[in-house]
Amino acid sequence: MDTHNAVLSPGYVLNEQLAGQIFETLPEQGPIVIILDRQGNCWPSDSEEFTKLKIEESFFKELCAKVDDGTEPIITQRNDVTLTAAQLATEQTNCGFVIIALPRYSLESTLLNIDLVETLINQIALIATLIEKNAHLHELQAKNYTVYHESKEPTN
Repeated sequence: MDTHNAVLSPGYVLNEQLAGQIFETLPEQGPIVIILDRQGNCWPSDSEEFTKLKIEESFFKELCAKVDDGTEPIITQRNDVTLTAAQLATEQTNCGFVIIALPRYSLESTLLNIDLVETLINQIALIATLIEKNAHLHELQAKNYTVYHESKEPTN
């Protein structure tokens, strides 16, 4: 897929909108949320902290492959970071993956709080669904508006 088509794909556009909505609500020193699409585009909630994680792209690809194999969520430890990965999809769009990175958390502490991590993942998926539905309703409204104006008889 070329860059032009990737940027205009429904998943890319939805991920851009999703990142814009959720990243500003995350607390400082909180989890790092990473959205990855299927073309390799990455949206981290905190670019500076994400860089400090020093996790190779190949590791993320392996993690996403495991999610694609049906194991979900994936919970793993890398360096001093615990990562939880899951698929990110709506009814109409497969957006890719969402990864919650918890720096300075042990695997055990993440497992103790897995319900909270899964709730965050589910809320992200819900927000994606709502953004998609809102865009669809806006599109339908614009089409109806156009049809209404085209059908009106000109008045003289």
